[in-house]
Amino acid sequence: MNFFKMKTSWSNAEFILIKLCMASVYILAGSYFHEFFENYYAVLIVIFAVTAIWFVYQWLKKMKAQKH
Repeated sequence: MNFFKMKTSWSNAEFILIKLCMASVYILAGSYFHEFFENYYAVLIVIFAVTAIWFVYQWLKKMKAQKH
């Protein structure tokens, strides 16, 4: 059984707790390691921009494929 191909029927509202959990850990790690990551802001911004553009492209591609 492939874990990554499993389908779930959760609504967006049901994901609020996991999103809050992950966001709080990210904020905690970011505040704790602020000085460590300070030297890597440019790299992190580039990684964020590339992955955000790639995600939006994949999402739009999938939405367009569902219309046909």
